[in-house]
Amino acid sequence: MIQAVFLFPKGFLWGTATAAHQVEGRNENNTWRLWEEEPDRIHNGEKAGLACDWWGGRWREDLDRAAKAGQNAHRLSVEWSRVQPAPDRWDEGALDFYRQILRELVNRGMTPVVTLHHFTDPIWFAEKGGWESDDSPALFSVYANKTVEALKEYCNLWVTINEPNVYVSGGYLGGGFPPGKNNLKTAFGVFANLLRGHASAYRGIHKVQPTARVGVAHHVRGFEPARPWFPADRWIVNVLHANFNNAFPGALQDGRFRFAFRSMSVPEASGAQDFFGLNYYTAEQAAFAPFAKDDFFAKRFFPHGADLSPTGFIANRPDAFYKAMRWAERFKLPIVITENGVEDAQDTLRPRYLLQHVHQVWRALNNSWPIKGYFHWSLIDNFEWERGWGQRFGLWGLDRETRARIHRKSVDLYAAICKENGISSEMTEKYAPEVFSKLFPE
Repeated sequence: MIQAVFLFPKGFLWGTATAAHQVEGRNENNTWRLWEEEPDRIHNGEKAGLACDWWGGRWREDLDRAAKAGQNAHRLSVEWSRVQPAPDRWDEGALDFYRQILRELVNRGMTPVVTLHHFTDPIWFAEKGGWESDDSPALFSVYANKTVEALKEYCNLWVTINEPNVYVSGGYLGGGFPPGKNNLKTAFGVFANLLRGHASAYRGIHKVQPTARVGVAHHVRGFEPARPWFPADRWIVNVLHANFNNAFPGALQDGRFRFAFRSMSVPEASGAQDFFGLNYYTAEQAAFAPFAKDDFFAKRFFPHGADLSPTGFIANRPDAFYKAMRWAERFKLPIVITENGVEDAQDTLRPRYLLQHVHQVWRALNNSWPIKGYFHWSLIDNFEWERGWGQRFGLWGLDRETRARIHRKSVDLYAAICKENGISSEMTEKYAPEVFSKLFPE
């Protein structure tokens, strides 16, 4: 048997990612809590509830497990509605809570990455019009500045907004997020305000903390023409990529926002990004569908025979992950893989998905692409938004009744990767022998 190791650079960040509403529990003052109360909004009528009980203190044991498993970083988010429960009030106790988590991450030798907006908005913010209001960028920037001022002693890596494209498509193009609208004009305005909000926060954060590194976690989905020979399919792939993947980061590059066949100048956004956060999960095929106006005239699907996750939500496409990193490299910024993972309660697909995708990161690094870290989604099973508890993305499983943590073999695999700072033929043979020949060909 071949014996070899794909080694990563010294100092590479190995971590997992979490988000406040998904793991904390007891969130009562944000838009998702209201959304969960409405009938037919969440899979099986489920609610976040106690979630993983981080607000009750169980973050300590979870971060202990992460540190013991060799992880040297963790990405988490701050819940805006806790920090600013009313427009004229700040909760210093909530800031102390997050400060304590960051302090203990640092004490464990782990680098914190903090996300300031991960899908949830305070109820008071939504009542003021949310991101539809032109006041929203300034309101968000005030919150961002306050939070960074409070936490800057322990963190200098900041993600302002997680997946603005998913937030817009989910909430304003019929995707099942609050506020549940489906209007292209409104979506354009919200997207533009998110862009302005990021730009304003970016400038403000650098005033508060000049050494800060600030970016966005961009969700990138692979699109391929279902019929490569058919010009209309190639055209629709370009449309999907331009609108879903490229609109936000493109505006951060040149100050021109292009979305839904419209464009506008947002000059303050130009250059407002210190690193490129890349969230990647899967890729799909697309065919031109002339009557699917609400879907940008596209029919999207996974091909027959794809290596699918249990609910069919994700296809295992590491080759498309490599293409996503190649595209991100064109922005000429350091790249951090801020999310990558697969839902798999039985933990049968995850080992090969993990090894194959981390191998693609190694390939990218060998092209001298500036990949600085990899954060697996997620540390533990959590509440997956409109999909409720029906998808299990955690390295560690969660018993929803007892909140007991369930050890999966992927815990040991990722620990081996982190401690080795690479992928070895030995760990591949042990955890996913079915892909050994793909990673270590004769």
